[in-house]
Formats: sequence, structure tokens, C-alpha cells
Amino acid sequence: MKTIKSLTEAEISELPILPDEWKWTKIGDLCDLINGRAFKPTEWSSHGTPIVRIQNLNNKEADFNYCDFRVEDKYYLNNGQLLFAWSGTPGTSFGAHIWSRGEAVLNQHIFKVNINESYTDKKFLMYVMNWNVTEYVKKAHGTAGLAHITKNKFETSFISFPPLPEQRAIVSKIELLFSELDNGIDNLKLAQAQLKVYRQAVLKKAFEGELTKKWREQLTDLPDAGDLLEQIRKEREEAAKVSGKKQKSIQSLTEDELAELTRLPEGWRWTRLGQVVWSVKDGPHYSPKYEENGIPFISGGNVRPSGVDFSNTKYISKELHEELSKRCKPELNDILYTKGGTTGIARVNTYDFDFNVWVHVAVLKTIKSIYPFYLQHALNSFHCYRQSQKYTHGVGNQDLGLTRMILITLPICSLPEQHTIVQEIETRLSVCDKIEQDIKENLEKAEALRQSILKKAFEGKLLNERELAEVRRAEDWEPAEVLLERIRVEKAASGKKGRS
Repeated sequence: MKTIKSLTEAEISELPILPDEWKWTKIGDLCDLINGRAFKPTEWSSHGTPIVRIQNLNNKEADFNYCDFRVEDKYYLNNGQLLFAWSGTPGTSFGAHIWSRGEAVLNQHIFKVNINESYTDKKFLMYVMNWNVTEYVKKAHGTAGLAHITKNKFETSFISFPPLPEQRAIVSKIELLFSELDNGIDNLKLAQAQLKVYRQAVLKKAFEGELTKKWREQLTDLPDAGDLLEQIRKEREEAAKVSGKKQKSIQSLTEDELAELTRLPEGWRWTRLGQVVWSVKDGPHYSPKYEENGIPFISGGNVRPSGVDFSNTKYISKELHEELSKRCKPELNDILYTKGGTTGIARVNTYDFDFNVWVHVAVLKTIKSIYPFYLQHALNSFHCYRQSQKYTHGVGNQDLGLTRMILITLPICSLPEQHTIVQEIETRLSVCDKIEQDIKENLEKAEALRQSILKKAFEGKLLNERELAEVRRAEDWEPAEVLLERIRVEKAASGKKGRS
């Protein structure tokens, strides 16, 4: 049995002052830690006893591997076992859990945390470990992506330790407050989901002509979209001629295809994406040489309906940018359309500085008769997004190919109505944006409140005077110092027994 060196007066003096009858101690003073078994992939089976890995702690949907042979007894666990994951990605993997999914065996990188529950409340220890997890990660070694905390550093980490009845009372109050907080968070997330539905409902109504129905009724001289298509055809040919690029022929919609599409308002027409832009190109199909600074180089993950996120972009040299721009150069009012990774997201380029795109982003050159923001909203509507997913091929490396992308169908109407539709859409979506920002801020406040609850709990400030007086009348109440001494004596006796 390993002896943990006691806290020194110097160490205690650097820690926050605790309430009377509480004590600072070390994790190793309260428990014994048993690391899981180092199972080899060749030992995994499709049946037998589930093997608990870190992903099974952090994600209840994660699949199990199984063990179909007997291992040492110390690796088995059942419901109620306190566990601590001590390896993985900081911020996601580390943390304490109480197991509740039946008999299993423990994989390495997870400690079984064995305690005497006569002195230490299991849930209290779980919460205090999770509150301190940031400090444990600071002690971890390894890379930013994968870190480990050694058993010694974990055992010698400080935690505050109150009398047992206070531990139980603190757990009860934490769970009451967390339950109320979780209900609020659930409501906020429900509102977020409802906003997504509402956004799509707005776009659906917009491109069915419902948002501008009254507007159309007040006008009698709106141009027909059939005339607009002819104007678009001429503009596409002229743009191609000026650029010196050959104009590709786009297959028109057949009568059978038109029959399957919804009926549009009078004066509207169905067309294909390739018939309303004059050029569709994507970035290089290889990873270029990146620079510390230079021209921003974006991928699909940087493109969102609300704009392009340049905060985490990579950079290429000006010379490479000029070379790549000979084939594909994003310019003002072009449509940036994601075609790799998360496909089918469109955004108008409103940025007046140079940047370039990788293969996962297509650049669609617009013409005068199509309002760029009309095209953006149309492509982000469910009708077009559903087609983008249909035309996205591949499993590991998904790609919305250019030759398939241009077949996407969308409704068009006169240019004045396009502008009016965009105005109607953005009036409604700007309200959504404000609500979403409020929800985001409230979710951040909720997480800050969760941390504040834990901070108060483990500084001895969560229970009020009445609650504290009540728990101190409990029959099994005794100072933390007495509990720690009993634990020390029992651990020492257990150690001697083990050596004999």
C-alpha cells in the first residue's frame, strides 16, 4: 500500500481558507487507484464482457469491444463503481464517472477509484474531481491533442474535504441546482432547434412566392421569368466571351422533371443552377504549401450562411495565389458554395480583399440578372440543400462534384421580386440572429453558473446557515480531521496485511 506524503504547512498556507472542520487533503489519502488492463486489439471480441474504454464513459452511444476470457478480478467492475479517465484530449476525455451499465472490465487509461463510503461520499468525490479536472490537465504530459496524467501526480492533487453529512448535503444541493439549470439549458437548446426549423420555413415560403404574394398583387407590369431566362442566357454568353472561356451547355429541365416540381406563382420559372451563373470552378485538388502569413486560404469549414470565418484560416504566398487565381479567383458578389466535408452551404462573397479557396469550395460567378443574395438564400433552402446532399458522393472524402452541382434546380423570378424576397427573408432572419445570439449568451452564462455552483460547493459556501446547522446535528457528523485519521489507519492496516 503506497503512502502519500502528507500536506506540509507551507502547502496548506498557499491554499484557500476552508470552513471550520474541513481539511485540505490529497486524493491518494482518500482512495486506492487501480489502472485498467492494457487490452490488445487482438484480444477484442464481438461477444463476452464489455470492455470500458474512455469513449464509453463520454458517449453512451459508443460501441463496446468485448472480452471473451477471464482476466484478473481487480479489472472487473459493476454499477456504482467510481472511475476516473486520466488520458485523452484535454477538455473532453478527462473526468470522473460513476458506472451504471452493468458488469464490465476496465481498459487502461481509466482508474478504478476505490473508497470507504463510511467516510467519503462517492458523488461528492466525483464532483470535486470534475471541478478540479482543469488543474489535473495542467499536470498532464503529452501533446495538446493527447495528454496523460500520471498516477503519482493525480494521487498528490489537493482537494477540499468536509465532514460526511456535509458531503451528502452538498451533493444534494448541487444536483438540485444542476437539475434546474439543465431544464433551462434544455429549453434554450429546444429554442435553438425551433429557430432552425423556422429559418427553413421562411426560406420555403420565400421560394414558393408566399412572402411576396401581396407585393405581386399590387403590381401589374412585372416582367416574366421566361424573358429573364433569355436575358440570363445572353449575359452568360457575353461574360464567357469577355473571359475567353468556353460556355458549357447545360441540359434544360424536361417536361417530366418539371411535372415533379412544385407549382410556382405566375411569372416564375424553374431552372438549373448552371443556367444562372456563367462559371463554376473549385480550388486546387491538392494541399498547397502553406506560409506563416500571406493570402488567406479557406476550406469548406470556413464558409457559413452568415459569412466566412477567417479567424482560423491557413495562408499561401502571393505568388501561389496569383497562380491559382488563373483558374479560380473569388471576387465580390461571387457565390462561395461548399462541396467537400459539409456540403451544400452557400454564401455571397462580400469581402474586398484577396483570398483563395481549396477544392472543398466552389466559386460561382454571378450575372447582373440574378441578385447574388437571392441565389445564396435559394441554395440554402431545403429544396436545394436536399439536392446537394443527393449529388454528394463518397464516404470518407465526400464531394459535391461540379458537374452534378450545376444540375440543382431552383426557382427564379423577376429581378425586382428577387430583391424584395431577400428583403423579406433578411427582415425575418435578422430577428432569428438576435434570438440565437441571446441563446448563445445564456448558454454561456449557464455554464459559468454551473462552475460557480461547484466553486462555492468546494469552498464550503454552497450551504446556507440553516442547512449547515441541520447537517451538523446529524448522528454521524464528525470533523474531517477525524475521518482522515480513520482512513489513514485503515489504509495502513490494509497495507500491512497485504505485505504479510
